[in-house]
Amino acid sequence: MSEQSPVPQRDITRLCIRTALLLLQYGAESALIVQLTTRLGKALGMDSVECVLTPNAVLVTTIYDGHCLTTARKNEDRGINMQVVSEVQHIVIIAERKFYDWRDVKTKLDRINPLKYNRYFVVAMIGLSCASFAHLAGGDALICLITFFASALGMYVRQVLSMHHFNSIIVFATTALVATLVAGIAQKYQLGNDPQIAIASSVLLLVPGFPLINSLADILKGHIGMGIARWTIASVLTLGACIGIVFALSLLHIGNWGV
Repeated sequence: MSEQSPVPQRDITRLCIRTALLLLQYGAESALIVQLTTRLGKALGMDSVECVLTPNAVLVTTIYDGHCLTTARKNEDRGINMQVVSEVQHIVIIAERKFYDWRDVKTKLDRINPLKYNRYFVVAMIGLSCASFAHLAGGDALICLITFFASALGMYVRQVLSMHHFNSIIVFATTALVATLVAGIAQKYQLGNDPQIAIASSVLLLVPGFPLINSLADILKGHIGMGIARWTIASVLTLGACIGIVFALSLLHIGNWGV
């Protein structure tokens, strides 16, 4: 067990904003970010901690013994990863129980390494999940098979484009284009019992469910600006996917899909 010792306010402030930044970068909701940042600062000896979030930056102010210190960091989206959020939350809880001092917290934060699944495993699981949706929607074996290949190929394209740091709307539009082109074969040549199911199911991997849920949670909990920003991003990504779908249907000369 580490003993709590007097610490520089500057170091604790840096730890607080680093905690907030990690949580924001990996998809935590705003209320949780502010709560954990405040709890960590107080656990490490600060009298007061204030955290302000914007879509592009984090600001943290600590007050200790009458001295006020404010710092800011630029935010950079790194994708959703609940493993990182859980590890940060675990560190804060242990610090509150006085098992960690500020040096221990810094060491633990330094050791956080986002875990990622093998990319080909993700491709296979995305294909399987979309094929499962097609099955639940009433598609036969051929429709499920087409959906599997369409969504798996779409996910592979999405991964490649993301690795090359393309703009998110271009990634979503291109992914939707590729998945719909493959799935549209069923509609064009009337394969399977209901070809429209393959087109609808193959692009479900592009539904921005997590950002939409976070945006609603932020708005309901008083973080209006962050909620609107996240909702806007999710809407723009959905628009990109729609553009890709419409373009693919135009290339395949499918004009009556969904009728």
